[in-house]
Amino acid sequence: MYVVPDQTGKLAVVTGANSGTGKEATKRLAAAGARVVMAVRTVAKGEAARAEILAEVPGAQLEIRRLDLADLASVQEFAKGLAAAEPHLDLLINNAGVMHPPERFATADGFELQFGSNFLGPFALTVRLLPLLLAAPAPRVVTMSSGTANFGRINFDDLNWEQRYSAGMAYAQSKLADLMMSNHLAALATDRGWNLLAVAAHPGFTNTNLQTAGASLGKGSNREPLVNRVLGRLLPSQEVAEGTEPLLYAATDPAAQHGAYYGPSGTFGLVGPTKLTNQPKRARNESDAARLWSAAESLTGVTVTSQVA
Repeated sequence: MYVVPDQTGKLAVVTGANSGTGKEATKRLAAAGARVVMAVRTVAKGEAARAEILAEVPGAQLEIRRLDLADLASVQEFAKGLAAAEPHLDLLINNAGVMHPPERFATADGFELQFGSNFLGPFALTVRLLPLLLAAPAPRVVTMSSGTANFGRINFDDLNWEQRYSAGMAYAQSKLADLMMSNHLAALATDRGWNLLAVAAHPGFTNTNLQTAGASLGKGSNREPLVNRVLGRLLPSQEVAEGTEPLLYAATDPAAQHGAYYGPSGTFGLVGPTKLTNQPKRARNESDAARLWSAAESLTGVTVTSQVA
């Protein structure tokens, strides 16, 4: 079991902190002394998760704040509220995500749900929080990708999947986009001399509610997607405690590398202890990453120049 180094005095934001890897990361960061803002879409679920964590970690410093990554106005409100309350932010963990909705849904801003929630929302959040992050002595931004990024491709001609929609391929695109976002943020930090570490991770095949329920926005059933039912019977999987470890390593370990990607070291990269993971070739395309970043700025209206002097 990975032991999180002492986090006393640090402030972390964890998105999707009410369940799965987000909840586990929150618990273990808090146990190591961090003060954690649990960024959740449904406050009641956040409060329930907070109570469960406090039962295991008495004295954990936890705060619930509402954040809906499928709504850019919510992202803006969250960032403004945090900036009004805190002088700096040490750690941002972009963990929340949705997977394989039963049909094509749109976010509040009209984006395809997975592209909007998994990539554009975290992108806007990261850029809006840059001033707080850069005010910290040694800030980190850690973004959760997925092994399915290996199968993704960025369709610049149809980023929102308005034609020939495939939930699986849209998910793969969104997680490839997350990895490319982390890489470009690392490049920006290096170019601008920011003392900011940008790192990505993936959980392998971890048994979470992301695996057992397709996103429906309340419009359909929570049936387990067929692809998960099939793969769950064929491939090795691990529990949340193990699946969260690459994320925690990227977020806290002194040896974590800027611009790196961490995941499980076992069978097919699905299970096992954390290791430095090879990135898919498409994620390493610097010109495509810059193009995607520019597209995200245009789509969200949130730019680095508007946030950082």
